[in-house]
Amino acid sequence: MVKLKGVVPVMRNLKEFERLLASDQETIIFLEVRLAQLKPLVAAAKKAGKKVILHADLIQGLKTDAYGIEYLVREVKPDGIVSTRSNVIALAKKNKLTTIQRLFLLDSHALEHNLSLIDQVKPDYIELLPGLIPSIIKEVHERTGIPIIAGGLIRTREDIELAYQGGAEAVSTSQPELWDT
Repeated sequence: MVKLKGVVPVMRNLKEFERLLASDQETIIFLEVRLAQLKPLVAAAKKAGKKVILHADLIQGLKTDAYGIEYLVREVKPDGIVSTRSNVIALAKKNKLTTIQRLFLLDSHALEHNLSLIDQVKPDYIELLPGLIPSIIKEVHERTGIPIIAGGLIRTREDIELAYQGGAEAVSTSQPELWDT
């Protein structure tokens, strides 16, 4: 399993890729990538000693069913998968990948519904979006016992500190200026 701590960079475009390859970051989350680009990008990242986590829901051209996940596992070989879908998390777990269940904090009903799904699937991590609510970070961690990644709307070092104060294990951000924090 990939151990996530501190600030985890989220790559949104190819301009950031070269910078991340040269960085001290151990893990990269690929947020939006075309299917045709995926295999060579993951291979280059692994050659540079990086762990790669793919946001399966946002891979353009990939259907996130059993066959799509099988393709990722056999051909692309990521270290982990992020998804909002419990079935994708279950498939990734079955294939021994690190799993991150992405959970959007819309309202109390959505939170309760998602927590019941998480109880069934048991991902390795939960990514809460937005990651700016320390009391909810703490509550979700206490209720599930699963490490929390705070993500979404993390724009400043103060946002990162708030997430850690709430008990987040890691923070994911697409803000390059925060990657070395």
